[in-house]
Amino acid sequence: MRERLGFLAVLVAATALAAVLVFARPPREPEPAPAPSASAVAPEPRARPAPSVVVPDAGPPERVPDYVRVDPQSSAVCGDGMVLVDGIYCPYVGHSCTRFLDEPHDVCEKYAPEVLCEGRLSHRRYCMDVYEYPNLVGVVPAVMSDWNDGRRACAVEGKRLCTVEEWEFACEGPQMWPYPYGTERDATACNIDRPYTLPEMEAFSDPWKISAEVERLDKRVASGSRARCVSPFGVHDMTGNVDEWVLNEKGKVEDKPYRSTLKGGYWGPIRARCRPITSTHNEWFSFYQVGFRCCRDARDGSPVEAAPPSAYIPKRQRMAEPPGGPSSSP
Repeated sequence: MRERLGFLAVLVAATALAAVLVFARPPREPEPAPAPSASAVAPEPRARPAPSVVVPDAGPPERVPDYVRVDPQSSAVCGDGMVLVDGIYCPYVGHSCTRFLDEPHDVCEKYAPEVLCEGRLSHRRYCMDVYEYPNLVGVVPAVMSDWNDGRRACAVEGKRLCTVEEWEFACEGPQMWPYPYGTERDATACNIDRPYTLPEMEAFSDPWKISAEVERLDKRVASGSRARCVSPFGVHDMTGNVDEWVLNEKGKVEDKPYRSTLKGGYWGPIRARCRPITSTHNEWFSFYQVGFRCCRDARDGSPVEAAPPSAYIPKRQRMAEPPGGPSSSP
């Protein structure tokens, strides 16, 4: 009898331990939801862009360059996380490349100091997010966003996608620099010129493989981690890191050039300048390196003055170099 009771006690204990092990297992990760494919017909509203991840601090931050002048009215007329962009914009700017890094692909290493401005100048005054969406320092920007995703996400925050001209002026500043930091290309300033990894295109047609493929190709850095990748107005990461959707007011919905236009380029070995655009993707296009940032009108209702007749006269001027040169860091 005693042996039988001992056997039953052991059996009960083993059963209890097995139950604990089973129910203590961590829950299974949910299966990824299928991503909608691009089509000529607007799809149903999709989920917001995939959440970004926080990147651990890699050390003490670099100082912001001396050429940056953040308008002191920014907080009052734009709100937190935005800066005021206020000045005279030139519609047509000409630069002369003196040394190419990759001439066939129009990648210039150094520009001549002169710039040609043509067309009617205009006064611009608006607000722009300091960082790429979700506009959080220390967080990598969202990708796999189509143009409509960007419009909806900005609208939720009472903002809108920037126009081509707004994006260009915020990038080049009053000096009309080809790069946000000056006239000479600097891969140590912005997240650019990283080795190109060939994407496996079939993975983007399989909703179960998209996430893994994006992770394999990903070379984003956290917003604000490149302190010298900043424009004269104080807008960060405008060239490199991720392509940014903007509104091309001269573009079309169903044919090229599309109103859904990309600016700035991503982390690869591409032009990564303020003026070039990519207007060959419709508004339902999304890819592993495509994101956006938001703009809005200044809240103070300050009038934008019309340009005088002399604004039509072509203007050639010399661009001022950043203090200490294009690659310097105070």
